[in-house]
Amino acid sequence: MGQLVLVCETSLIRKFGGFQGYSLDLAVGLVTVLNPMNNFFVERDRAEKDPAYKQLIPYVVLRCGDYVFSYVRGRNSSESRLVAMRSIGVGGHIEPADQSLFSSDREMYLDAARREVREEVKIDTPYVEYVVALINDDSTDVGKVHLGIMHIWDLAEPKVTKREGLITQAGFVPIARLKNAREELETWSQIALDVLEDPRVPGWSEPNMMQKGVASSKAVEK
Repeated sequence: MGQLVLVCETSLIRKFGGFQGYSLDLAVGLVTVLNPMNNFFVERDRAEKDPAYKQLIPYVVLRCGDYVFSYVRGRNSSESRLVAMRSIGVGGHIEPADQSLFSSDREMYLDAARREVREEVKIDTPYVEYVVALINDDSTDVGKVHLGIMHIWDLAEPKVTKREGLITQAGFVPIARLKNAREELETWSQIALDVLEDPRVPGWSEPNMMQKGVASSKAVEK
């Protein structure tokens, strides 16, 4: 059996209204897709080809002031359709091994998302977390089979180094510069920039320097 990944049925998204781009209605959307009655594991090879499923993907934006962490997906990236594209989202698939972490639907998901970030980058500064949006893009083949759950991690300092050899040209880039080079970004990152500009989304606030890895999940509705 191949790699198993967490999915929900695409029809589920239509049941809570459906959307293209992003949704800030986490009280309905996020709670619905994280409900264990609504998600399950399937083989990744199948999920990548069948738009009846949406793979649930944590998409974490690392923000420090007016800068965000950005990188280019290398040639050995697990998602070949995004190779050589610039991204501002860190994260990946949720696998069965994450089930042992689950103390509740919400905590299960947050712990899995943190694990994904730790696998890709090392963060040497205090930060606070927010879950802010769902990302859905049915305009591309990749987007048709994935649903993004966008987080913002506000960092006290821009101290992030990459662990994964699958990402290149990594570093902090001014948000304004990325807006001017929007066409270089994968579509989820373009949507994530729009989320950052939405006045309903919290702006950057410097974390307490005495607190490291303090999680704020105010935006995750129970």
